[in-house]
Amino acid sequence: MTTVWHNPRCSKSRAALTALTDSGREVTVRRYLDDPPTPAELSEVLDLLGLEPWDLTRMGEDRAGELGLATAERERDRWIAILVANPVLIQRPIVLTEDGRAVVARDREALKDLL
Repeated sequence: MTTVWHNPRCSKSRAALTALTDSGREVTVRRYLDDPPTPAELSEVLDLLGLEPWDLTRMGEDRAGELGLATAERERDRWIAILVANPVLIQRPIVLTEDGRAVVARDREALKDLL
């Protein structure tokens, strides 16, 4: 089963979901804004992606500016807590596969290996 951390208001998220379902994959949709990841889940996903939380943060969001993230100390647990408390800051969509792969599927190229 493939899981998509999805924001239905995001065109890139909708496009990735469409590409996955059109490919015949069985997809579980997680509306991560309504059902944010736990710190443990986000940490696991970051490890699968090979990223740190600041690499997955939408720095252009107003909330990132309000929190002063551009100059914030890069301490992993603190940033994970910030993202969990403010899921709008998490890049989207994130696609997780049953075989343990993960990608931030912001374009068709990122999905290519999964399709």
